Order: sequence, then C-alpha cells, then structure tokens
Amino acid sequence: MIQSNAAAARFQIEGMTCQACAARIEKVLNKKPFISEASVNFASEEAQVLFDANQTTAAAIEEIIVKTGFGAKLKTDADEWTEQEAPQMGWRLVLLLLINLPFLFGMAGMLIGRHDWMLPPLWQFVLASVVQWGLALPFYRGAWASVRGGVANMDVLVSLGTLAIYFYSVFMLFFAPHQHHGAPVYFEAGVMVVAFVSLGKFLEQRSKKMSLNSLTLLLKLTPQQVNVRREGNWQCLPLAEVRIGDVLRASHGERIAADGVVLNGQAWADESHLTGESLPEPKAVGSRVLAGAMLSEGSVEYRAEQLGSQTVLGDMMQALSQAQGTKAPIARLADKAAAVFVPSVVAIAAVTFVLTFWLQGDWTQALMHAVAVLVIACPCALGLATPAAVMVGMGKAVRQGVWFKDAAALEEAARVDTVVLDKTGTLTQGKPELVAVLPAEGVSEEELLRVAAAVEQYARHPLAQALWQAAQARGLEIPSAEAVQTVVGEGVQAQVAGLGLVKVGKAAWCGFELPSHADKVWETASLVAVAVNDVPLGAFALADTLKDDSAAAVAALQALGIEVLIMSGDKNSVVQAVAAQLGIADAQGEMSPRAKAAAVQALRAAGKVVAMVGDGVNDAPALAAANVSFAMQEGAAVAAHSASATLMRHSLKQLTEGLTVARMTLKTIRQNLFFAFFYNLLGIPLAAFGLLSPVIAGAAMAASSISVLANALRLKKQKIA
Repeated sequence: MIQSNAAAARFQIEGMTCQACAARIEKVLNKKPFISEASVNFASEEAQVLFDANQTTAAAIEEIIVKTGFGAKLKTDADEWTEQEAPQMGWRLVLLLLINLPFLFGMAGMLIGRHDWMLPPLWQFVLASVVQWGLALPFYRGAWASVRGGVANMDVLVSLGTLAIYFYSVFMLFFAPHQHHGAPVYFEAGVMVVAFVSLGKFLEQRSKKMSLNSLTLLLKLTPQQVNVRREGNWQCLPLAEVRIGDVLRASHGERIAADGVVLNGQAWADESHLTGESLPEPKAVGSRVLAGAMLSEGSVEYRAEQLGSQTVLGDMMQALSQAQGTKAPIARLADKAAAVFVPSVVAIAAVTFVLTFWLQGDWTQALMHAVAVLVIACPCALGLATPAAVMVGMGKAVRQGVWFKDAAALEEAARVDTVVLDKTGTLTQGKPELVAVLPAEGVSEEELLRVAAAVEQYARHPLAQALWQAAQARGLEIPSAEAVQTVVGEGVQAQVAGLGLVKVGKAAWCGFELPSHADKVWETASLVAVAVNDVPLGAFALADTLKDDSAAAVAALQALGIEVLIMSGDKNSVVQAVAAQLGIADAQGEMSPRAKAAAVQALRAAGKVVAMVGDGVNDAPALAAANVSFAMQEGAAVAAHSASATLMRHSLKQLTEGLTVARMTLKTIRQNLFFAFFYNLLGIPLAAFGLLSPVIAGAAMAASSISVLANALRLKKQKIA
C-alpha cells in the first residue's frame, strides 16, 4: 500500500466511446504495482490515479494510457477544465441521415409495390461503403475496446451485424449469379442500423459536453489582472505573478484576488457565493477577505495569504470537481441487457449458420439465415427506445418551463424521492423588502422612511436600496444630504438640511432598542434603525420574502410522495422561520458550500434519489453532488452550468411539473424497451429457422423503430395531472 510517497494525478482521456473503454483503462492501470488506485470516469472523460512517486511519474502513467489506444493529457491547472465540444459526432449524424434518406424512400416504395424507387445496386454499394468504412468507424472502435475489456456492448452487435450485411451484399452484387431483375442486396439495412443507433449515441455525447463547464466559470470569479504594491509603487500585474505576502488593492466593482487580511480601507464585500450569506459583509482593518468576493462599496488594501487552489474558492472548485468526477452516468436498461443479449445473439447467428449448412448443404442459404438473425437483432429499436422518448419528454418539459440539459437528467429526475431546496432566490425573492416599520412616538411611518431615504439614497448596500425603493414606491419627497459617510460595520451617516446628523444602520449604533412587544417578524428580519442627532427615531424590518408560489409548490412535491428539505447558508433562525411557513420539517441554516455537498452525498449514501434546487454560486458543489439538480434561470452562471436542468420561469411550480413529465417519460422508456426486446425475442427464432429473409428482417427492423417512435410521440399528448 502506497503511503508516504503517494502522489495523485488527473488525466483528460480522449477517444473513449463507451463504458467498456473506461473499464479497459482502469484494468490496465490497476494492474501496475506502483499504482494504488485508478478510477476512470466515462462521463467526465477523466482518470484519477494515485501512485508511488518513487517508482513512477505522471508522464509515465500518461504513456501507459496512450499505449492502451487512447489519448491522454495530464491536467496541470484549471484552465484545462473547459467545455469539450463534439463536432465530429454532429456532422457524422447529419451525413448519416442524409445518406439514409434515399434508402428510406426506397423501402417506402417497396411497401406499396414500387420496387423502382430503390437506388440501383451499384449506387447502394457506394453509399453503404461510405457509411461502413467512414461513418461507422466509431462503432468498430467501441466494439474493439469492449472486446479487449472483456465485456460486450451494443457496439459489438452493430459492428457484426452491419459488416455481415455489407459483405453479404457485396458478395451477392459482384460474385453470386443473379437474374436480370437485379442483385438481392440489403445495403439499406446496414445503413439504417448505423443511422438509428448513431442518433442515440449523439444524444449521449451531448450530455458529456456540459460536465466540466462550471469549473471554468468558478475560475473566472477571480480577476486576471491585480493591483499589486511592489517597491512602494502600485503595478497592474497578471494574477499568476502574485505571490503570498504581496499587498493587493481592490476597489468598488472589483473582485478580491486572494484570501487575505485587510491592511487599510473599508468596504462592503459580497461573499454570498462562498459563504451563503445573502447580505454583503463589512470589511475593515483586520478583516478577512476571500478570493472571488465582489466589493459592492469602498476599497481595501489587503495582504495575500492563500492563492489559487489554497483559497476557499479553490477548495470549492475541488469539491465541485470531485462531485462531478464521481457522478456516474445512468446505466441504461438497454446497455445492461446488452451484456447478455449481444453474445447470445452472436452465438445464435453462428449456430444458425452451422446448422443450416449442415442440414441443407447450402452455405449461401446458411449465410442468409445467419445474416437475418443479426439484422433482426440489430438494436435499432433498442437504440431509439430511450432517446426517442427522452426527446419528446424534453420537449414537453420545456413547454412546462423546465429545460433538461441531457437525457440522463430526465431519466434520473423520474426516480427522485427527496428534494433539497436552497432558500435565497429559490424559495424567496432573493432580495430584501420592507416588511414592517416601527416609528418612535410622534413620528409617522412616512416621515421615518423619508428621513432614512435621504441618507440611504447614496448607499449601495441591498438594505439601503430596499429602503430607497420603498420611499420611491410611496411617492415620498426625499430631501438631499451632505457629508455622506459610510461607517463600515455600522451604517451610513449624513447631514440633512433642517434635521442635522442622521444615522441609518445598526440598532446599537443608532441607540435604538426593540420593544418587547414587537411582532415576531422582527425576530428574523434585518433591523435598520434611524437616529437624528443621536436620538433614535425608529426602525425598519427588512426581509427576503417568500415567492408567491413557494408554498403551493412545496405542497405539490409532498403530494407526489417526495420528502422536501431546506439547506441554506443564511442564518439558521431565518431558515427555520421560512421552513415553518412552508410546513417543511427538516431545514438547516449556516451551511457552507462543502457542507451542503456533503449533506447531499450523505442522503445519496442512505439510498435516497436526491434533487437539489438552487440559484447561487455557493450551491454549485451541492448541485453537482445530487442525482439530478435544478437551477433558476436568473441565478448564477456557475449554478446553471453545474445543474442538470434549468427552471426557466424562476418558479418552483415548474419543478413539480418537470418531475411529473420525467416520470411519464420513464414509463414510456420502459414500454419502448419492453417492446424492443419482445420484438427481438420473437424475431430471432423466426430468422434462425429461415422464416424471415434479410430483406423482411430489415423491414421488420424499420417497423419496430417506427413503432417505438409512435409510442414516444404518444407522450406528447398526455396531460400532466
């Protein structure tokens, strides 16, 4: 066991076409004595390797991966974690569908007795050759990797079936005697197999493209250029040149570049994406600042103490990366069955050939029967069973206001039994609103609000903006103020004509004491007091209020038999108050991003199928850790890219409708898979006994695919209860 000399390396893998490829790489790496553990994730196309640094190097491990037949690149920094496009898969599919059109047209003609609609055999040969020796190559690579890994998948059956069809047709066209009516060739069957199955492959490839995008977005939260003091002068330098101990400067609208301590200045810092706290934090001399935080007001000079991966932001990136790396893709029912189905079909085809030749002495007839078995068993219907239903289901979900990013998310959403909700921006409006006013005796609410707005109109703090907007909404005349000064951690003060010194901020700073008879709303709301010449004039209660549909949405989820929880970075007292309003028994506040992710993983370990709903950057690790995750459209970009789906109308009502559509879609998928397997179980024996010719098998194959598509389209008309 590797201990003191243990090292870790991560590699981006290129060229994997199926899970068997990942299994093959793992098998090779784990056999090496200097590697303690190797894990290859097909979805993220990444390998994580623990090894003995005294016995080997990361470069040597990279070479081992390359020798197995795959591309490998050592990951050295977060700049490599970018979206992986798949243009080849796109143009392959388009070209396949275009080539498939004349064959489909010809087969349609055959069904109505118009055999002249089919292309001449030589043209069929040319088009089929383009498909077989160009567009079908990914299937051959997948089949070869599958066989080398000691497993069998649908690539094996597709390769064997299409090659058998192709070579049989080539033989019949060029070498076998035939009548003047034309050669009995079946090139169309092979082309259709490759086209239909490629459609499913393409959808699977799309789901992997988005897997690592959120890491790049997190990286962009840190500035690329930083003001650094060197030799007494301020210089603008790239972040990469900053060193621990450097003194840095950030002003209003800029982001903090490193975790550190404030040496000079005052500011308000928005750290909500890191801490979950919904309001900006005051920063003064001695305060700790975090990389990625945005200064909403003021400026500070600070000493850099942690950089890059050592910062809180870097730790969040690592947590997100780990969650994505360990998140296995959904193993489709068809793929599981293929492990037994594929070798069985190959064996049946081989036995069919041998027995037919032995009994009839005609190798052409034997080959006909064997090819018919492979054609009838080629998984066109299997390949379409899931993606056809998913495509219709995704379209239906979009009409309900839910955008699922991939097929796996839609399938997994159907199994959800636990929903974890963030509070700020998910259940609530995400911004403070004036909910109560408590003026001193002899002071009206309007007068108190007018005085406060005179000072707060110059501040950028969310609470200040809420008071200013409340005054505007009431049409109050706001006096001007002079000598406006922000006292970090306390509030804002200014000279107002006819009044004197007006303070707006914390209760203690303004000398305000909340009376014991105050309503319960003051217990969880943010309190902003007002004083004139150090005489308290009253206070305001501001709170992040619930969305109009939150209560109904939570009730609808619970009616579906789904357990609902709240996990938030906001104050626990606030979270508990929201939970009580919504009838949610399990709610936790003051949770860090990593704690949220750990809690979600614990739920999954307990056997729960978890959906996470959030809209902030601090939700990203938990979103990635869940089985399926939903982000609000108006939320942070990192949350949107970490999530499996987006609620486009910023409403939890769409969540319940999306989960319902997912359940309907999964039911349709199961129906399609049952039909596809039933078709094969019925058709294979008929083909083996010679009751189906290859052309009839090809027509039956097309009919099975059409039936699966028709059943999927039926989902479009089903109503959501």
